[in-house]
Amino acid sequence: MPKISESYLNADILIIGGGSAGIMSAIRAKELNPEQRVVVFDKANVNYSGSIPRGMDALNIVAIPGESTVEGFVKSASNGREGIVDDNVSFAIASRSWELLKKLESWGVCFPKGESKGYEALTTHSKGKYTVTMKEPNLKTILHEKIKQTDTIILNRTMALELLIENGCVAGAVGINVRTGETIVCRAKAMILASGGAARFGLPDNGHLYGIYDCPANAGDSYYLAYKAGAELTGMECTVCYVIIKDINCPLLHITLTRGGKLIDAFDNELEVGKDNLTSALPVEHFMKHGGNIRVRMSHLPEKTIKSIEDIIFSTERPIVERFFKGRGIDFRTHDIELAPTEFYLCGGHGLTGVKIDEAASSTISGLYAAGDAAHGQGYLTGAFTLGLIAAESATSYASEKKINDVSASPCMEEIENFIHKMHNNKSKISVDEFEFKVRRMINNYVAPPKNEFKLNRALESMNQMQQELCDLVRVETTHDLIKAFEVRNIITCAILSASAALERKESRWGWWHYRSDYPEKNEQYRKHVIVKKEGGKVSTCLKDTVTMNFEGDN
Repeated sequence: MPKISESYLNADILIIGGGSAGIMSAIRAKELNPEQRVVVFDKANVNYSGSIPRGMDALNIVAIPGESTVEGFVKSASNGREGIVDDNVSFAIASRSWELLKKLESWGVCFPKGESKGYEALTTHSKGKYTVTMKEPNLKTILHEKIKQTDTIILNRTMALELLIENGCVAGAVGINVRTGETIVCRAKAMILASGGAARFGLPDNGHLYGIYDCPANAGDSYYLAYKAGAELTGMECTVCYVIIKDINCPLLHITLTRGGKLIDAFDNELEVGKDNLTSALPVEHFMKHGGNIRVRMSHLPEKTIKSIEDIIFSTERPIVERFFKGRGIDFRTHDIELAPTEFYLCGGHGLTGVKIDEAASSTISGLYAAGDAAHGQGYLTGAFTLGLIAAESATSYASEKKINDVSASPCMEEIENFIHKMHNNKSKISVDEFEFKVRRMINNYVAPPKNEFKLNRALESMNQMQQELCDLVRVETTHDLIKAFEVRNIITCAILSASAALERKESRWGWWHYRSDYPEKNEQYRKHVIVKKEGGKVSTCLKDTVTMNFEGDN
């Protein structure tokens, strides 16, 4: 492993993560002030990183003027997450959605024509048509070309390890080059966390560490960084799991059910899924309780509709899926498509987990903002983009009134170097991959539902032990091993936060996602956030009221 070396730079705004939210934040920050210095840390390469590395088939949330309202989406979002979402954040996402669509269209993103103000819109929410179809297999490439037109400093292959905090304000971050092992200290006036959720959390049925539904680079980095900095997080107990095409990581429900497809159970009965719950825990709950075997049926659909579904799945969504079905002799016209659950994971965009933010994307740490799956908000791709815009605007305003804080990075650097040296000098025969496998298997055993007090306390006991054993027992020989060890550190921290939050929420909510066998019923006294944060070096939990908005005509 190369000798540890250091480099230093300053930024007005430092963005952690170059996926959909991060790259949109960088573009917007340079639009607002081309002179400010914007730096992006991305663990991969911004050209194809994040949960959407290539294309996408829809903007999931668009309040189309005259067709659907911002207020309607706020109500739908609250219904879909059983009240545990802040209305002001939902309002901010939806109120910028039409502007976002027009911006993307001006950049060359393809939106098929239809009857909703010239766009094709689908009903995926109870309060109206909010999903606007997109046919853009090169979405991330378009975004990358836009950022290349600016002088944004992009540090690819750079993972953020710790945030620098001074007097309760963000002051920068320490990162590491994932190939060379060089550490990078970036002092910044403002920061945006946008490095995704914790996709690598539970272990998938296939047993492969990286054979998961969401981006395998997303190992809970943002959650770890925010927690260590003292920021509040929420929704850590919401362990998300979806049903997708069995044996290949591809979604199907939104694409098919919105176009007339049917969800069929093992007894050939059609399952009714509410509009606000198309990809919710309901299909997962049925799968778990009735032994699996749920399917999507399209054989009754017109040929034109089936072809349109095939066009989306086989091109924009996942081109490899066409070969997958052909190899198995499966035709949508004659065969049902078997579904299976994903592994359990933590996510803001599709779930509820994330840094607690307000309508300005501000965290509870001054100068620290969050967007995308790193932030609580349940906004899907639209939320990643709009919160990215909002975070950039807030960070730009904040940075304009600040000076670079010449805070010492020595305490963080010392902690990082001790971690590196201890693992490098460890003579154990346990590899990082073997250790991660065990950590995630134990997350399946004790953190994932069905949950109860015994299991969750066992999770805390096990994860705290694993946290120590990571340094004492794991062999690190290369820089690649070292980066994976830092990721496992983050996964373990997320597991501890998730178990702690689940213990605080003494009820069952969101179907199977947070089902507690010792508290099997929903209890409305828990219609609140469960906040986790670091206090006195330990995990602290508490309940906090959600932000609700009242609109004209509400009862």
